[in-house]
Amino acid sequence: MPQLSVSNPLLSRKQMVLGSSTGMDSWANYRRRPTGHAEQLLYDHWLNRVQLEAPEEIIDRFRTLFIDGLDYPDKPIRRALVSIVNSGYAERQFKFILNRSCYIPINRWLMQPSLRDYVPQLVSLFETTPRGIAHTRTNRYLRELVQQFATTEQYAALRRLRQIIEDTADEKAAYEASTLGRLIRRYPYLYEYSLLTVDSTDSHKQNVRLMQESAQKQLETDLSQYLVYRNLRARREDVGGVPLGADEARWQRSLKNPTLLSDRQLDDALQHFSGKFDGAHTYRDYATQFLTYTRETRSYSAFKQELYAYLTDSLDASCGVQRISSRLNDFLKSLYSEWDEQRLHDSLMVNTCQKMLNFLVVEGPRSLEHANFLELLVHLGNTLTIGLLLKIVLLCRKVKPWLERRFAILFNHYEAHACNDVTWLVESLEHLNIAFCTNFGDVKPMLVY
Repeated sequence: MPQLSVSNPLLSRKQMVLGSSTGMDSWANYRRRPTGHAEQLLYDHWLNRVQLEAPEEIIDRFRTLFIDGLDYPDKPIRRALVSIVNSGYAERQFKFILNRSCYIPINRWLMQPSLRDYVPQLVSLFETTPRGIAHTRTNRYLRELVQQFATTEQYAALRRLRQIIEDTADEKAAYEASTLGRLIRRYPYLYEYSLLTVDSTDSHKQNVRLMQESAQKQLETDLSQYLVYRNLRARREDVGGVPLGADEARWQRSLKNPTLLSDRQLDDALQHFSGKFDGAHTYRDYATQFLTYTRETRSYSAFKQELYAYLTDSLDASCGVQRISSRLNDFLKSLYSEWDEQRLHDSLMVNTCQKMLNFLVVEGPRSLEHANFLELLVHLGNTLTIGLLLKIVLLCRKVKPWLERRFAILFNHYEAHACNDVTWLVESLEHLNIAFCTNFGDVKPMLVY
């Protein structure tokens, strides 16, 4: 019997933050190497200072020690940093040491809402010009290492964290002038894959989870309240425009469309993902029926044929759609063909769904080809394209993180682009928000008017 290489979704969530092979090697070496005395002095120093000093003082210390690299008031700490900079491992592992140093105050500030605004200030230090002249070779090399840090995935994650925390009250109004990266706070399902790196500590992972849960709850609350308002407004129109009460004017002022979609797009998406998308089934009902029907499927080959029908039977027969459907059919036929005569099992289901998401969205950070996804958007539109992906996730909920990661890969790739240049991706991210809220969250289908 052939051996199947199982992609464990839970393991993949930890592996997904890995960067290049060079980064992986340096991280492995960093983990294997015991924490040196100089590094420990540095970490203990920040742990001590952050408990005793105001954030402004911590930020000034960071600038003096790391950015300027000149006279630091605590001489033993300056000597410890010099020792690290002159070590044989600094070129490849300094980014991990500096990243850990940054998160010691950041994680403390994240736990105190009144101090969160200092996080962007600390992160922005690495985009400032050093003060003074670096006269020694060590100081010049330190500045080079810090400049290199600003190009790493570690700093990219810090920069995304800054985008989430910074005040974006005018985010929607400024959308057309924004880059995609400024919108990250709108998409909680991206947080884990865009804010964590291979060296993230348990404390930071916990903070990211809390931020994600809070953002998801707020998103679902905003959508639910908007739905209630839309229901009330529709009811008023049904009775000839009779006012619903004294609070209606307040509702109209406060309950605006919480997405970056037009009202019509939002209404259509809510109806589609919460209602009967094909006139007869909700997405969840359809997935349940399919899983029940295929429980006794005789072989993996037969399952793939039924899976293809499940995914495509509600799509139209236009030339473009048929071309994509044909490619999907060919892909499924060849997928794990050595298992065609075997019965379907859980690991094979997980691997199949993961491979389909790779095929339909994007393979991975090192293989960024996503022509199939763009073609789906052209011929199906955002609602049906996200619906197709939702069908897969509802069949195998273990691959929901895998789909989230596909979109994080695209987001991270395009984050420096102007929103107007990647409208297709912004609208896809917004539709995925709605699909997740209505099928996995607390936005109830019964609220859809």
